[in-house]
Amino acid sequence: MRNDDVPGSRQPIKSVGFLLVPGFALLTYASAIEPLRAANQLSGKTLYRWWNATPGDKPATASNGVAVLPNYKFGSDARDLDVMLVCAGGNPATFRDQRTFAWLRKLAARGVIVGGISGGPVILARAGLLDGRRCTVHWEHAPALQEAFPRVKLTQTLFVIDGDRITCSGGVGGLDMMVALIARDHGYPLAAAVSEWFLHTHVREGARPQRMDLRARLGVRDEALLKALKIMEAHIESPLSRERLAKLAGVSLRQLERLFRRELGQGVHARYLALRLDRARQLLRETSHSILEVGMATGFASSSQFCRAFGRSFGITPNAARRRDLELATRRLD
Repeated sequence: MRNDDVPGSRQPIKSVGFLLVPGFALLTYASAIEPLRAANQLSGKTLYRWWNATPGDKPATASNGVAVLPNYKFGSDARDLDVMLVCAGGNPATFRDQRTFAWLRKLAARGVIVGGISGGPVILARAGLLDGRRCTVHWEHAPALQEAFPRVKLTQTLFVIDGDRITCSGGVGGLDMMVALIARDHGYPLAAAVSEWFLHTHVREGARPQRMDLRARLGVRDEALLKALKIMEAHIESPLSRERLAKLAGVSLRQLERLFRRELGQGVHARYLALRLDRARQLLRETSHSILEVGMATGFASSSQFCRAFGRSFGITPNAARRRDLELATRRLD
């Protein structure tokens, strides 16, 4: 990371706030906050201070049930904050607290560097703080974020620094991002020591991908099969015919079908349909798009066609699935 990537980069970040949204992932939070503690301990100096805030000043319960108590006043002027990082998980699209959005906009207007981790960028986008900005988000939330906020310049990377906006995909990626910030503020030797402290022997750059490649993720090696799967993932809204897929993969349709059944246990059509319906389930959960819009975004010609395919796969209608997911998310927020 260059020193000019973030405003005021030649000055250390002294105060970092964490806004914990109920349902946040504890690992994501720990990966971001623990490097600050390690930097202080290894340097023998107080280089960083950190605070926890929660909507409404209530304890925030992580996705695993652990509750974190706030020690910073929600909605305050935050005159002592340099950075505010929003930690969110679960289904951040259901979080609609206007007080939180207003506070984040207020902090950004005051020059505080505002960021989001895991599902946190979804909340920043809802607050209008990512329009025209490069950002990243956990891969699970990426399709819905792009559909709901087309002005956001979404990447599929570990973390992104765009001026006074910081976004991170979450998980252990928070450690990589904070190590990069420590290197910027206090030099590479301290950052390397922090990384080694956590047995993190290979620090990843922000531009690295979030997910394993298909070869590792699915345990397949055949190049034609891998190529066909990549093409499928890139053509969800406008699905290609099986014949076109085979041609692009460089094999006959008969060969392609044989590869899919042997390596994945299902035919080309079934695999493609499953990918599209999984994407549809994400869009139903994390956007307010109509059933027809979700169906069109995943390659179905009509809402009835989409509903029939969805029902056969999941045993529930799209509307019922959306209601159930919303109820579960609301219970977690409560």
